[in-house]
Amino acid sequence: MTEQVHLVRGVCTEIVLDNPPMNVVTTRLTAQLRQALREVAADADVRAVIVRGAGERAFCAGSDIAEFESLHGRVAEGKLLLEKLVYRQLALLPVPTIAAIEGHALGGGLELALCCDFRIATTRSRLGMPELTLGVTPGSGGTQRLPRIVGPARAKEIILLGKPMDADTALSIGLVTRVVEPGNAAEAARAMATTLAERGPVAMRIAKKLLDTATETTLEEGFALELDGSEEVFATADALEGAQAFLGKRPPHFTGH
Repeated sequence: MTEQVHLVRGVCTEIVLDNPPMNVVTTRLTAQLRQALREVAADADVRAVIVRGAGERAFCAGSDIAEFESLHGRVAEGKLLLEKLVYRQLALLPVPTIAAIEGHALGGGLELALCCDFRIATTRSRLGMPELTLGVTPGSGGTQRLPRIVGPARAKEIILLGKPMDADTALSIGLVTRVVEPGNAAEAARAMATTLAERGPVAMRIAKKLLDTATETTLEEGFALELDGSEEVFATADALEGAQAFLGKRPPHFTGH
């Protein structure tokens, strides 16, 4: 079976979508991505994850339209239930995640990128959800994650009009974190991942979880969760190491304990 997802292992692990020429989402790719995410989640040495597409034409140009006919009347069991499960796996990874968007991120490709904590695009990238122009709707989290990131008005513009936007526009509305020159998305993501990997692993995990739940809880509930998280962090050796490194004017060496 052709491998459409590859892992480049390390402290900063890379998940590579490799389905040329546009890295479209097939049922095979989704199943392979599920296994890759399982392996990443089980690796205690991973401190950050980069998701990128092979080549320079696209991060991911969305679903494989050639599969649509076979999904008529059975899209949930044939495609979307698995995609929702796998995309949720990515969103729930406890370590920080970065989508390195070289080229375009469209439809299901943008939905996948929305599961990451950061999105780095290039000046050549186009981002959007053109599903309505094909007579279908985003079904792998786009209608839910996008408004939480850019707000409901912008999300309606992106989804209902279905017109892709350039990277600078995406940056201005908070859809992407950073814009770099073409060919540099992966390197920029690696530099960011290295920085993230230098932070205290326990503190990173707790901070990410608190941020992810901030819009789903009341302010008082959030404060309580924040207090619990701080208690857990300050009980670690890493908390002492951070203070000692600061006072000793040296880089900290965090172990995750």
